[in-house]
Amino acid sequence: MKLNEHSVAHFAVSGSPADHEGFLRCCSSPGARQPTSGGSGPRCWFVLKGNLLFYFEGRETRPPLGLIVLEGCTVELCQGPQEFTFAIRFDAPGLRPYVLAAEGPEAQEAWVKVLSRASFGYMRLLLQELQRRLEEMQLGLASRHSPHRVGPPPDRPPPQPDARGLREGSPLAETDGEVEATKLPVPVSRRHLAETCSWGPTGLPLNEGDSPVSPETSCFAKLHDWYGQEILDLRREWLQARGLGGGQ
Repeated sequence: MKLNEHSVAHFAVSGSPADHEGFLRCCSSPGARQPTSGGSGPRCWFVLKGNLLFYFEGRETRPPLGLIVLEGCTVELCQGPQEFTFAIRFDAPGLRPYVLAAEGPEAQEAWVKVLSRASFGYMRLLLQELQRRLEEMQLGLASRHSPHRVGPPPDRPPPQPDARGLREGSPLAETDGEVEATKLPVPVSRRHLAETCSWGPTGLPLNEGDSPVSPETSCFAKLHDWYGQEILDLRREWLQARGLGGGQ
């Protein structure tokens, strides 16, 4: 990878905030001198900005000694000449890893975490996952607030027919608009007549001239004719009200 040395050095010492910084000891690197037999390498000040890891000779020293581009690599714990070491390994064959040692277990864990998430490859995967979740949430909200509903709400009971007549649109209602429901007159039934007149000892009405049954008679045939006449009267009145006429 070819970088503009002047621009990179200016970015390293600019006032832009760092993602992470602290002291690390360099135990091994691809081009640096190897540590002594005791395993003690140079202690440098490391500054992480985006996917660029700068290291300086000291906290206030300028310019940086070097740069590690955190692309195409993995960060993992490893065994080293010192405690709390971790390695930055690149995919390129034959390239030795950077082996660094932190100053404690908390610092080691923090460095491994931030360096593993610093690459653009990781940010790309994270962005794709966030986009997928956003699309799922949008589809869920769209289906939940859809204005199209089929049928009545589940908690609403079905409409009941009107007791006063047929509802508009009912299959039994007239569709041509020409025939209207005719209210039939309420006839004076013989049952009502029997309730309002005097009764004889046989349980039949007394003093009713239109009854063919004698108050003292309990003949079944005459009782049948007496109640059958009421049905004929009701039929005749109904036909007259419908305008059909006839005295059947």
